[in-house]
Amino acid sequence: MTEPTAPTPVAPRKPRPGLGRGLNALMGDIAREEPIAPGSTPGPGLRMLPVGSLTPHPNQPRRRFDEAALEELANSIGSRGLIQPIVVRPHGKGFQIVAGERRWRAAQRARLHEVPVIIRDFDDAETLEVALVENIQRQDLNAIEEAEAYARLISDFGHTQDALARIVNKSRSHVANLMRLLDLPASVQSRVVEGAITMGHARALIGAANVEALAGEIVSKGLSVRETERLARTAKPATGRTVHKGADGQDHDVAALESQLADLLGLGVRVTFGAKGGSVTLTYSTLDQLDMICQRLSGEPL
Repeated sequence: MTEPTAPTPVAPRKPRPGLGRGLNALMGDIAREEPIAPGSTPGPGLRMLPVGSLTPHPNQPRRRFDEAALEELANSIGSRGLIQPIVVRPHGKGFQIVAGERRWRAAQRARLHEVPVIIRDFDDAETLEVALVENIQRQDLNAIEEAEAYARLISDFGHTQDALARIVNKSRSHVANLMRLLDLPASVQSRVVEGAITMGHARALIGAANVEALAGEIVSKGLSVRETERLARTAKPATGRTVHKGADGQDHDVAALESQLADLLGLGVRVTFGAKGGSVTLTYSTLDQLDMICQRLSGEPL
């Protein structure tokens, strides 16, 4: 009788990084408080790689690099070296930048031949998570860049808004509010990216009529967020748009209710009512969001 063959051991599943616990939890203990001067020997866990062997990640959240700030950083690196290494992952015949593209660009301007790096074997989802967290912690992203990163993590990697909130250590309503900015016209989003209007201004414009014209008025008149909110409430509705008007004639009460429900659920909400009743419409964009709606309506735990 032949003895039974021992089962083939299954390789342990690669653990996910510590979501929501900061950049060090995601990438390990990589921070160095002392500058890494040009020509010096890197400490344990660091490697020196040629600047030309690194390539930026095409889908990293940050799109806009301020030229003046980049030049200032290049001058600092030229005299003091890099204060924190660049995080990379193997890619093709070289390495792809996970976190630190701004430092890499500045190092090139400072004419460094080599830069200190930390090499990590991140997959695509982890790479985007790490880049997002690092940029948010450094306050390097504008609201649109942050919203686009959230949207990509949801659409491409199946994250939920609750999971994203834990990753970036922010509230779920913060994630939901930012993603609603992507419903604005591209020209208005560009004004947010350029800093012409703030996230608060942009939020006040969501769902308003003639949004692009209102955005131009905000810039030309230097309106505050509160003034923008009043302007958006009194603007004439766009053609074909249903006017939400209660028995007391105060449309802004309905708008406030929609905003409150949207913040609570992280979804688009439309409320209509009349003499014989009305409706509440929830808009979802992913199957995860639909599943969340079903769970809440059925009373199942999320």
